[in-house]
Amino acid sequence: MKKQFTELKKKLLVRAPAKLNLSLLISKKRPDGYHEIETVMAKVDWYDELLFEPGEPGRIELVCKGPRWAPRGRENLVYKACKMLYDSVGVQPGIKVTLTKNIPAGSGLGGASSDAAAALLGLNRFSQLGAGFDNLFDIAVHLGSDVPFFLSGPLALCKGRGEKIEEILEEFFFQAIIVLPRISVSTRRVYENYTHNQKVYDKFSREINKFVSEKNIDLLSKICANMLQESSFQLNEQLADLKARIEAAGIGPVRLSGSGSAMYCLFGSECEYVKHYKSVLNDIVVCESILVHNNRW
Repeated sequence: MKKQFTELKKKLLVRAPAKLNLSLLISKKRPDGYHEIETVMAKVDWYDELLFEPGEPGRIELVCKGPRWAPRGRENLVYKACKMLYDSVGVQPGIKVTLTKNIPAGSGLGGASSDAAAALLGLNRFSQLGAGFDNLFDIAVHLGSDVPFFLSGPLALCKGRGEKIEEILEEFFFQAIIVLPRISVSTRRVYENYTHNQKVYDKFSREINKFVSEKNIDLLSKICANMLQESSFQLNEQLADLKARIEAAGIGPVRLSGSGSAMYCLFGSECEYVKHYKSVLNDIVVCESILVHNNRW
């Protein structure tokens, strides 16, 4: 298992893991326009990477590379995170960050949010800014709903907009095959299309909170509750078709992560057939798939 931080000569490499939503419940819209959510998220061992090194005084230089697209410059959450952290501690910028993007945008795997959290942790450590966790957390809340989760983990129940974090200390070992359709899903459109069902929410919420309190994450994960799935599939019919084809192959329940487009099949850490299932999957879908495991940090 790779570590999050690797010290290099005058540089710091920080890994930003993807996440899976083991469950995702959506409630009614709040006065601020956001929906209340209740989700159990788990980090996996698939990472973007951020390399920090000294930069020109007064500048934040962001270089994006790798196999996946990422917004450039001031539009990237990594840039915004660095700028907000410098401003909060009253220090002039002077950093170069190289982002290697492996996790696709619009996939529901939290790549951009994880990058932002890694930027806060990495810059604070590399430049010795001395910001406390509460300061980093406040910035994370302003950057995005999933960002606070990535400051800790690897497993947590998140409520509110996502900023109310209840860490789950029970270890949950798993393997997962993540399927990456060539579709970028707009989270905003999925939420706008969402129709709330309070009875469904109440039923799943009771079950999930019971399993969390009992530290029975294995049973929780078997519920396969994602209340954004119907909305996402209405907007992206190819995803519904892909899910049906995978399940028809007998690989197991297929779950949507976040608002999609990524879907995954979850297996116990001792399952011996995962590589066989991935081979079968490769024969029935034309999109990329990867094998991941639970992350340890």
